[in-house]
Amino acid sequence: MGARDKLVASAIDLMRRHGIAGTGIAQLLEASGVSRRSVYLSFPGGKAELVAEATRVAGEAYSALMRTVTAGADVATCVAAYPAMWRETMLASNFTAGCPIVHAALSRAEAPAAADAAQRTFAEWEEILAERLRAEQVDPDTARSLATTIIAAVEGAVVLSLAERSEAPLERTAKHLAELIAQHTRQTTIDLSGYVAP
Repeated sequence: MGARDKLVASAIDLMRRHGIAGTGIAQLLEASGVSRRSVYLSFPGGKAELVAEATRVAGEAYSALMRTVTAGADVATCVAAYPAMWRETMLASNFTAGCPIVHAALSRAEAPAAADAAQRTFAEWEEILAERLRAEQVDPDTARSLATTIIAAVEGAVVLSLAERSEAPLERTAKHLAELIAQHTRQTTIDLSGYVAP
């Protein structure tokens, strides 16, 4: 992995744990193991350019994962997978790692290009979900609003779970998202075992 890729990977990890304000050059150098000179050779715009690129790369990775999860499965199963993935991420990090896209979206004053990249990522996620909902005969306008609701609910639940240091908000949200999806797709049962604690 080259210096640029190391810096981007380190930035994503630091953003997940500390937000953009807590992702400084000193922390990036320590986490990536690259020289200060490499930062400015790879990212002449400094931290602002680096966190914008990190947001773009993280967004593309999450979008690719969403497309993989939604391929061939019913939409309820797809939506159930998102809380399950976040639950595992938070438990593995002892409730220190959240979503780098959310952190980027909240950093417009400090890193406007990163916030713009976050906005584009959220729009792409909405389209991925809306397309999957339309494939299950959900009306296009309803599919769009449901996609927005799903993303807002899951991302908000992640924030609440991090604040509480508990997966409970995410599990409660997952339960009601499952009910909401069932209502709009005429499914009668949804398997919650993948993301609701026993």
